[in-house]
Amino acid sequence: MCGIVGIVGKEPVAERLLDGLRRLEYRGYDSAGIATVHDGAIDRRRASGKLFNLARELAASPLDGSVGIAHTRWATHGGPTTNNAHPHATEEVALVHNGIIENFKPLRAELIARGRVFTSETDTEVVAHLISEKVEGGMSPTDAVAEVLPRLHGAFALAILFRQHPDLLIGARLGSPLVVGYGDGETYLGSDALALAPLTQRISYLEEGDWVVITGEGAKIFDKDNTPVERPITISGVTGELISKGNHRHYMLKEIYEQPIVVAQTLRSYLQRMEEKITLPVPEFDLSSIKRVTIVACGTSFY
Repeated sequence: MCGIVGIVGKEPVAERLLDGLRRLEYRGYDSAGIATVHDGAIDRRRASGKLFNLARELAASPLDGSVGIAHTRWATHGGPTTNNAHPHATEEVALVHNGIIENFKPLRAELIARGRVFTSETDTEVVAHLISEKVEGGMSPTDAVAEVLPRLHGAFALAILFRQHPDLLIGARLGSPLVVGYGDGETYLGSDALALAPLTQRISYLEEGDWVVITGEGAKIFDKDNTPVERPITISGVTGELISKGNHRHYMLKEIYEQPIVVAQTLRSYLQRMEEKITLPVPEFDLSSIKRVTIVACGTSFY
């Protein structure tokens, strides 16, 4: 699981992207990176390890640009190195990715046969080259993305920026979540509402197969058949405090100590205070017929 945030803004975005990554660090902490478009070029900073390594890179060599993308990585294809850190880029395109491109090997072989040069071991870099080829051939960013997306098998959430379009960001999702956030003359992309909490609470959830063209004025959403669609704007109600570590040393401690509060908040929705009773939802099946309950979970904690 990786974390994505993107901003099409009115002012330089690098610091806000870095702040967004701090809120997404629970989704991955092997490496991180940021890319922006400025003065007709794509510029990026990447670092392996914890996020403070990227912060140190940015302090030494700041990024300009009012459109940018950022990523915090949990390594899948390729080790947690700087070369494998996102964003991946060509001269024309930079992108970040959450998910797995299952058919990346044949796509990579096809691209290498056409002379494309890879600098990482990741499946993500394949997507950057596929889109870049189309753009270099004279295709518009939207047409390039529309042609490439059907070739990708697996799960992905993508955020893509383009050297020649410093006010444009394109996102797409299949199997991995992605939300659009709406601000005052700015528009955002994020892995979830939590990622955008301090930026905006006005969000739209992209549906399976959707892709979106984002400018500072808003977003145009298309479905998997490239048909323009409307997705409702909702108020998330999520605050930055909800996802901060607070005074805890790390997120696992925060989760442990917040368990009583979370359980209480969950039960509160079933508590009828005036009637002094608890009303639970009625299942559509007979509970007495259940012989066994299986709980499946995953995680990496050891304590």
